[in-house]
Amino acid sequence: MLHNPKARYTARATQFLYLAVLATLLVTTFYPAPVEGVSITLMLSVKLVPLLALAVPVFRGNNRGYIWLAFAVIFYFTQSVVSAWLSQGAPGPVVLTVLTFLLFTLAMVHLKVNRPVTLRSGSRP
Repeated sequence: MLHNPKARYTARATQFLYLAVLATLLVTTFYPAPVEGVSITLMLSVKLVPLLALAVPVFRGNNRGYIWLAFAVIFYFTQSVVSAWLSQGAPGPVVLTVLTFLLFTLAMVHLKVNRPVTLRSGSRP
């Protein structure tokens, strides 16, 4: 639920980055080459299911969903930083690092912008 007009912009940007992270995870599964001896279905489910479980709250603008998204994205960010370091700057992990950093940051900005309006004691609506 969006509590003010500014939250619409941060929600849209967060949703775009969310989809970009999902697409990057999907692409990096197959490019440059899939890992031999590992089921593609298993790899995709391990990579995508935790984020896909948060799709409904993210697209509805639910603040709790955004909080859980931030928690989940921290793990993706950590894994992508390690992969980027070990691969000596391969494009896939670097792009995923940047996208997850931006997704986490924008989710936090959205939560700040989308705070519910509270009435202070003694004030009238």
